[in-house]
Amino acid sequence: MITAITGIKGSRFRRAAAVTVTAGAVLATGALTAAPAQAVTTPTIVAKGGYLMNNANASSLFNKKADTKLSTGSTTKIMTAKVVLSQSNLNLDAKVTIQKAYSDYIVANTASSAHLIVGDKVTVRQLLYGLMLPSGCDAAYALADKFGSGSTRAARVKSFIGKMNSTAKTLGLTNTKFDSFDGIGNGNNYSTPRDLTKLASNVMKNATFKTVVKTKSYKAKTITKTGSTRTMAAWTNTNTLLNSYSGTIGVKTGSGPEAKYCLVFAATRNGKTVIGTVLASTSVAQRETDAKKLLNYGFARLG
Repeated sequence: MITAITGIKGSRFRRAAAVTVTAGAVLATGALTAAPAQAVTTPTIVAKGGYLMNNANASSLFNKKADTKLSTGSTTKIMTAKVVLSQSNLNLDAKVTIQKAYSDYIVANTASSAHLIVGDKVTVRQLLYGLMLPSGCDAAYALADKFGSGSTRAARVKSFIGKMNSTAKTLGLTNTKFDSFDGIGNGNNYSTPRDLTKLASNVMKNATFKTVVKTKSYKAKTITKTGSTRTMAAWTNTNTLLNSYSGTIGVKTGSGPEAKYCLVFAATRNGKTVIGTVLASTSVAQRETDAKKLLNYGFARLG
């Protein structure tokens, strides 16, 4: 009887069978149908601005007021590190003597500190860890004083900030301006989620920077005034994503009365790297939540 089925009824039977087989194949293989569209629903974040990009080709993956100028807080220190690491003939083991002016600055501004001790000799490499892990404004000051040009400390700091702005220009960060070496600005220190993400992507190409920003904890051994060795208390990285999000490789936190809570972040999974920024979130916990939402979204988009 089955072999006798011909004509319209037969063709309908064959079409129905083909549809059934196709549907079964889709279910079995997890072929891309409507389900992945749900998996990559664009997230909502609390932060005032956010941006995420595929580091492989700089393509945009998420944009919320990505070109809106906002205060950057200590994410400014990414550029501080960039300027230092861009110096010609840089000697990371060169020693810098910690000046009283650096600790006075911390006290005057109630600033985040690496607790550097006046008179100690600290290497440039150690200062980079002190800059990026505990977000030491004393370390930032020491680096600006070391790598700026001029006969006075004020002139050297001004010169260093000038280098930060000229570097921003060179990198095409058209909505970025710095008036400080650490983010404690005078009302004219700003960037955007897109610009900070581009900056982070650029400086993450530097092996020293990449090593520093993925380090969770670091103990510096400095040389005291008397020539003995001092082991500093461990510096802990303020970027909590390193402990809570698998694949995190950096980059830098920031906060302040105007900046609120900021985070520039990067992670690699399955050989794919995404880099992003959230600015002006509402708390330490919320900036991390915002960043995780964007990271999950980015990796889902890239597959």
